[in-house]
Formats: sequence, C-alpha cells, structure tokens
Amino acid sequence: MKKIGIIVGNGKLPLYFLEEAEKQQIDVFPLGLFDSIDEGIKLHKNFITFNIGEVGSIIKYFLLNNINEIVMLGKVEKDIIFKDIKLDRFGEELLRRLPDRKDETLLFAIIAFFRLNGIKVLPQNYLLKSFMFKAECYTNIKPTAEDMKSIKIGIEAAKALSEVDAGQTVVCKDSSVVALEGIEGTDKTIERAGELAGSGTIIVKMSRPQQDMRVDIPAVGIETIKRAIEIGAKGIVGEAGRMLFLNRDEAIKLAEENSLFILGVKV
Repeated sequence: MKKIGIIVGNGKLPLYFLEEAEKQQIDVFPLGLFDSIDEGIKLHKNFITFNIGEVGSIIKYFLLNNINEIVMLGKVEKDIIFKDIKLDRFGEELLRRLPDRKDETLLFAIIAFFRLNGIKVLPQNYLLKSFMFKAECYTNIKPTAEDMKSIKIGIEAAKALSEVDAGQTVVCKDSSVVALEGIEGTDKTIERAGELAGSGTIIVKMSRPQQDMRVDIPAVGIETIKRAIEIGAKGIVGEAGRMLFLNRDEAIKLAEENSLFILGVKV
C-alpha cells in the first residue's frame, strides 16, 4: 500500500485529504504541529504530534516508517509559528541560517531539508484537484457592473499585498479598499472590514504571484462564507486554478440564502 505523510496545520483541509486518501487506499501518516488542529485528525490511527521546531525528529519519524512523500496541509498562522517553538539541534541550525523570520522562508527551508534527506514534498492539491476554484460564478446571485469595478481594484490590491508576503485577502466597497490582511489572518480582516465599512463589502482573495503549491494554496470554505454573512458582505471572489473552494455545495447554498455571490476569476 502506498504511504504518504501529512504535516498537519489548522483547519479542515487535512480531513478532506484523509477522506480522499482512504478512497484510493493510501496509508496516511498525519503529523500534527499544534494542539488546535482538528479533533478528527487526532483520532486517526497513525496520528502523532511534534513541535514545528523538531525538524530532525520529524524527518527521522517519516524515514523510520518508510515514507518518502509528504504533503503539508492546513493553516500555519503567522502569529503562532514562533510561539512556544521547541528546537532540536537541526531546528536550531536551520533557524540560525534563515535570512529572515517570514513564514514562507521557514517553510521553504524545511522543504529543502526534507529533500536533502530523500523526502519529497508534494503539491497541496495532490488528491484534491477537484476542489480547485473554477472561473465561474457559483451562485445565482451575480455581481453587478459596479461590483466588478470594486473586484478589479480588489484583485490589484490583493496581488500587490501578496507580493510582500503580508497577506492574500483584500476587502473592498464602492471601488475602494477598506481592509488589507495582515498578521491577524483572513477572518479577523473580514471582521475589521465590517467594523470600518459596514455592509455591502466584497471580499477578494488571491494567490501569490509565484505561488508554490507545496507550501500554501489559499482556500475559501464555509467558515469564510459565515464570516462574510456576519458583516453583511455582498460577495466573495477567489482566483480560479490557484486556490481551493472547500465545502462547495454547503457554501453555495448558504451564500444564496444570504444574497451573497461567489465568483471565481482567472487572473
């Protein structure tokens, strides 16, 4: 039986991967990084936990279980990457050599270290290609011509934001940007936009210009829809072919019940 390891962050995405892997009779070894990961993953028969700084121990675990392919799935929030980090000697050396403390820098260094030890990191959409956003409007509610003007501005702002690794989400209203994602993450950015601009906003989420599918594929799911509804947003936009649309049927139903459009755009 084929074996694949998963380094698990927060969110539901690792659960979807486990479900797809089970359908294809792939033996999965989930390795959790945080206590806050989904409880369903902790119940998996092969589940184990390590601190993100225990790089050497993680590699040793995979190699001892004859695993040479892994996927990195789930959110690794910027504000907890270096919180309570426990470094083994390999982690200490890795951290010492980093040119900066950006999350992306750390993840690429870890990937390089895996590769040096014969472990290949697969794209995050491995087994999940059917979950990718398509260039279409998923809801019966469609954006207006005025909405499209705001969306165009939001796309430009989100692309500029992602270039400096600050975030990937922008919230717009009336052809103006009202909130940019920072260290607080997508949900709190949406909440802040509601406080600043009230109802009628449009949430735009884009990938990085040089998005590495092994490290971080942006996603929109049911929780994003719920946050949008809470602030009275009128639409959510995702980049087609470069981000995931999770809980699709449930998300579309909930959006339509609350007069919210969901649009995939090719950039």
